[in-house]
Amino acid sequence: MIRLFLVDDHSLVRDGMKALLTGVSGLLIVGDASNGQELLDRLPTTPADIVLMDLQMPVLDGFATLPLLREQFPEIRVLVLTMLAHERYVGQALDAGAAGYILKSADQAEIIAAIRAVSSGKRFLCSDIGLSLLQKVLHPESSAETKKVDGLSYRELEVLRLIAEGLTNNAIAEKLFVSRRTIETHRQNILEKTQVKNTAALIKYAVEHGLLD
Repeated sequence: MIRLFLVDDHSLVRDGMKALLTGVSGLLIVGDASNGQELLDRLPTTPADIVLMDLQMPVLDGFATLPLLREQFPEIRVLVLTMLAHERYVGQALDAGAAGYILKSADQAEIIAAIRAVSSGKRFLCSDIGLSLLQKVLHPESSAETKKVDGLSYRELEVLRLIAEGLTNNAIAEKLFVSRRTIETHRQNILEKTQVKNTAALIKYAVEHGLLD
């Protein structure tokens, strides 16, 4: 029996995963948490084999949680379940200790296959990301322009995604637990690094360069 622990800051996602996976032969959901810190606090009393975890979470996100899990619970394998499709995040998660990476757009069969593969000691990359990476290998000229924005930090990319969702500076600051002035600085840095004039042009640039999902 594979003991599975779910970690996502959205209760709807956790409930959806429970509904999707409950009753699947060989799988047992032993717990769920809304962020990485809550997961780490509960694992000592809730043994698990696989952690199915999002990357974007408050308090302690997936990127920060992965090395802590590797250090404190090396026997647990982590399967990332996220909306972040860019290879930058895939590489960062795998380097930090994830055994697999799958998008939330994947269907039930692929999610179950990923859990079982990771549980058996294999590594797993979902088909959508695999095909995207293959496309870039076969046609590198089509993705060469993305190198122009490699200077954006992870936090700047996070702010960029929230800008694209239509959030105000105040809303972004509340979501990321920082001051409005910090968000204004990030926004200005993003505009300077991408060399665009306004928010509309910034979003267009980000879409064209594969920075948004």
